[in-house]
Amino acid sequence: MRQRAARNQQRLDSGAVTSPKDLENLQHEIVSLAKRQGDLEDVVLEIMERRESAQERARELAGRVESVEAKLADAATRRDNAVTELDQEVASITKEREVVSASVPVDLMKLYEKLRVQQGGVGAARLHQRRCEGCRLELNITEVNDVRAAAPDQVLRCENCGRILVRTPDSGL
Repeated sequence: MRQRAARNQQRLDSGAVTSPKDLENLQHEIVSLAKRQGDLEDVVLEIMERRESAQERARELAGRVESVEAKLADAATRRDNAVTELDQEVASITKEREVVSASVPVDLMKLYEKLRVQQGGVGAARLHQRRCEGCRLELNITEVNDVRAAAPDQVLRCENCGRILVRTPDSGL
């Protein structure tokens, strides 16, 4: 547009156009081209401003993404460390369980394993303040008296859930 406007202005200034009608058309075209050029420059400026704003927003979002990625990496590291600790704890407890289970009579171990499968992984429960920790129900007075009267090495089971009851000093007997 600029080249065309400059060329038309040069033709006008050179006097090559002599017809008044052609001169008027040429002047009108120069004015029209100048107006169109101004409109296009305004559009270009608006687009540049939007682009600048979009680039700033992109930089801001990129910073936020970096922050979130750093937090994610930190969380993954903590998770991996926790999993490692849990794996070590499982290995330790498994070894302890093997040692303890070797000292338990075979028939009691079979009963425990059977109950453990039936009860979703817990075959024995602690008796704590007259309450079975397996089913969370309190034993009635008759059951408590039966537990009190039982020999220390007698295997007792909860009347409610069927789990083996483990007596401790804080059983409430």
